Amino acid sequence: MDFDKTMNFRVERDDNVKAKEILKDVYEALQEKGYNPINQIVGYILSGDPTYITSHNDARIKIRAIERDELLEKLVKNYIGIE
Repeated sequence: MDFDKTMNFRVERDDNVKAKEILKDVYEALQEKGYNPINQIVGYILSGDPTYITSHNDARIKIRAIERDELLEKLVKNYIGIE
């Protein structure tokens, strides 16, 4: 056994799953409160104003766990079929 070599340990995180779960939770919370979820999420992404997202079921806290540019990037990639 060669003890001079460094082993590489890498844990793959599935950020897509996390972002998707959060977005679904936020969508459902907005829907439960009677809002149009798509309009509210788009308003949040464009403006950065968290008040577009309800605090119901901690949706506002959840969506702020993802950077808006990261969220937008994932949405675009998903839309064009990269992810």
